[in-house]
Amino acid sequence: MKAIIYTRVSSTSDRQNTERQVKDLTDYANYKKYEVAKVYEEKISGAKKNNERTVLVEALDFCKSENIDIILVSELSRLGRNAFEVLETVKNLVDNRINLYMQKEQFTLLDENKQPSIFAPIMLATLSTCSQLERENIKFRLNSGRQLYIEKGGKLGRKIGSTKTKEQKKEEYREVITLLKRGYSIRNIAQLCKIGVSTVQRIKKEFNI
Repeated sequence: MKAIIYTRVSSTSDRQNTERQVKDLTDYANYKKYEVAKVYEEKISGAKKNNERTVLVEALDFCKSENIDIILVSELSRLGRNAFEVLETVKNLVDNRINLYMQKEQFTLLDENKQPSIFAPIMLATLSTCSQLERENIKFRLNSGRQLYIEKGGKLGRKIGSTKTKEQKKEEYREVITLLKRGYSIRNIAQLCKIGVSTVQRIKKEFNI
């Protein structure tokens, strides 16, 4: 059986990556003896519309053109946080007889005859709606917290005078600068110093190394 792995994280920074999703789904594919034709990794908010998610669109097109049997995802929310967008994707899969496995939910969309069970629409609608509600609740709590902070006299943004001087940065990132001068790769330095790759890149640029 031919499969693809689709993974997604919301942050485009180095704070999140898809490494764990890829590993877990690869292990599952090996256990089920699936042939993984391709691995797709996307960094984009789950609130985006399907047509704005270029990697997801590419993955779905690949499944249709290459007769892929099943898409493996870590959980339903990887397909999106908007219930209507998720259900549109699922309908697309059902119409093209492409199966979907969600590891967290331990749920497979289609049966052996490539037909959805009678409970599939209910379960998927419930899960996707819960995912959207969770996202909306997080947004509400964040906005509410910010508003309360402002009402109490707080000010958002960087504090005046908090910007570090070049000399302060030179001292703080002394080890990073030393490793850069020794020719270590940016990724290795990030791992050794336990900081983000983008931070190393910024230091490299700022100090012209």
